[in-house]
Amino acid sequence: MLTEMWVDRTDYHHTRVVESDLPVPIEGEILVAIDKFAMTANNVTYAASGDLFGYWEFYPTGTESWGKVTVWGIGEVIASATGAIEVGERLYGFFPMSSHVVMTPGDVTDRGFADVVAHRQALPRLYNQYARIRSEPAALQALEDQRCIFFPLFMTGYVIADLLLDNDWYGVDQIVIGSASSKTGFGTAAFVRAAGFDGAIVGLTGEQNVAFAETLDCYDSVVPYGDVHTLANTPAAYIDIAGDVGVRSRLHRHLNECAVCTLLVGATHWDQFAKSMDGGALLGNEPEVFFAPAQIEKRDTDWGRGVMMGRAYTASIELVQRLAPTLVMESHAGVEACNRTWQALLNNQVSGQLGVMLSLQADA
Repeated sequence: MLTEMWVDRTDYHHTRVVESDLPVPIEGEILVAIDKFAMTANNVTYAASGDLFGYWEFYPTGTESWGKVTVWGIGEVIASATGAIEVGERLYGFFPMSSHVVMTPGDVTDRGFADVVAHRQALPRLYNQYARIRSEPAALQALEDQRCIFFPLFMTGYVIADLLLDNDWYGVDQIVIGSASSKTGFGTAAFVRAAGFDGAIVGLTGEQNVAFAETLDCYDSVVPYGDVHTLANTPAAYIDIAGDVGVRSRLHRHLNECAVCTLLVGATHWDQFAKSMDGGALLGNEPEVFFAPAQIEKRDTDWGRGVMMGRAYTASIELVQRLAPTLVMESHAGVEACNRTWQALLNNQVSGQLGVMLSLQADA
């Protein structure tokens, strides 16, 4: 049985479970059982920015008002109608919130392949790539759950840090990171420091998350959102992962012309995303939407295809291992658990300290 969770694109709290018979792959296709997938605030961002960046188009439902939220997960090939990919292979990549999916492997190498189904070809290349786990280092194979939960977020942080470095840190004295207790937030902070930034790295977060963010040892200081006015009035870049329009406005008013660069990265406050995009003029710089594939493509041109992602993977492994004592992992199965976690993420009730894996497999 194929089981999927669809989300109402006009009201993310409204979900439905869709079940049907398992599809049979035709020539050139494979059928993949999605063993498990991570669910984080990143998936809420995929929904909130789905129309802008095309995330809803990767796995269309055929019904305009409903969508399949994309997730990072591990799948196993259970049927193959191509000689390039064998039954039993495990894959890592960008899947729907589902128990199974049909894929069309192309550009196959020992390391991976692209899903070359026609409707995905105009979408960002990064998300069409799937890793063949058996070809990967043992150290990476041992981190399946952590890879799904943390790596997409840490690698986003790595690319943010590289973008800042590539622009000579925009000449700022401090980098301020919103949603500092989030995985993307503290990953960004760690990679900014590792990339050589010698100014202040300041985390902004809710009062209840300050203590956790401080234990990570990624920030020079952690400031509650209500104390934005205490930040030094020196040239700053703001990495807006929360997507809170009010916080961003207060920060810009406080920094005034010292607000040099603002990157809109995440949508923890997903209900404000549209307003975040067209919220009117702010003092200082005009915010820009961060899109990781653009910087990755630039580095592929600069350094050679795949070099940046290889460096990001290495850095993410090291960061997961360093922060392991502070992180908590959970695994759940079934549609009720999946919906419960999704609702908690929408309500901003999942700590950045917690990593959650889900499965919609009937026998999980």
